[in-house]
Amino acid sequence: MPNLEKESETSSAPADAGHQLSHDDMARLVGQRIESLRRAGLTHLPKGSGEHVFEPTQQSNTETETSSKAAQVAQPKPQSNLQTQAGPSSQTDVVRESRPQFGLNSGADNGANNDANSRSVNQPAGAANSNPADTQRSSATQPSKTDSPAVIATDGYGPSLPASERASALKVLQDEVARCTQCDQLASTRSQTVFGVGDPSTRLVLLGEGPGAEEDRVGEPFVGAAGQLLDKIISACGLSRSDVYILNTVKCRPPGNRNPSQSELANCWGYAERQLEILQPEFICCLGSVAARTLLKTTLSIGKLRRQLHSYRGSRVLVTYHPAYLLRTPSAKKHVWEDMQFLMKEMGIELPK
Repeated sequence: MPNLEKESETSSAPADAGHQLSHDDMARLVGQRIESLRRAGLTHLPKGSGEHVFEPTQQSNTETETSSKAAQVAQPKPQSNLQTQAGPSSQTDVVRESRPQFGLNSGADNGANNDANSRSVNQPAGAANSNPADTQRSSATQPSKTDSPAVIATDGYGPSLPASERASALKVLQDEVARCTQCDQLASTRSQTVFGVGDPSTRLVLLGEGPGAEEDRVGEPFVGAAGQLLDKIISACGLSRSDVYILNTVKCRPPGNRNPSQSELANCWGYAERQLEILQPEFICCLGSVAARTLLKTTLSIGKLRRQLHSYRGSRVLVTYHPAYLLRTPSAKKHVWEDMQFLMKEMGIELPK
């Protein structure tokens, strides 16, 4: 495109020099100006007085590109932290859907910035005023990277109760459990419900399967032969029953010590979930496949789930064998001890020498 500014300065030189222009000179200058504007792509005069507006009917590719660039310079671009690929793209390409980044699949280049971008793009209206604690709990659900995939539950716990209120909240829930009759067979054959026992402010919850005959008689989890072995495992870790909290997936004894049925788990698991919401433990140890599959919603075997930490609503979860299994298979005790050593290391607890 011709340099109109330079051309304008040249053609106005006689006037700047103070010379009086004749009618012929004026006509010649006007003709030169019209010819310059025609070469620049102007097809008719501007609309209105003093407005630099025109509507060209045709433009060359070069002129279209120049006009587009000028419009982009004049128009402020939307603010965004998203990175775009090199090369020409429209402004609508700047804001694109961002997939959620998950800890196991994200590398060093997919850190806090990408997480913030994902929230800004996918966040619903009004979510900017959400509780920062929810974001913190969400980030806490990301386990450290391991050689094999870990099971992750991304939804966090609700608001945490003060330690002084947890015991009373558990007592209210315990009274509700004692009145439960959802499972006809279990409610008609039980001696009493087996709620749970331990420290309401504990960092570690031990989750078992269901009460046995001795638990049904006493009303406390893990007091039979398997419970005595569990006490020894806890003691070997430098802890006691009063340092942890113990509960089961179901609160009534299945007849014959059979595994809880799917309907029984469906009826009763909500009570255990509410216990965990009150306790909000930092760590959960699943004892046996029933506990692991119910908590983590997985069908993987214990052999594939152990030796790593999973996540449940912000709690870090270890899976190991049930003490009753160890009574039948003593050779598996070494595997449980390996798991407990790993768990104590993650908790920062030094094992007794």
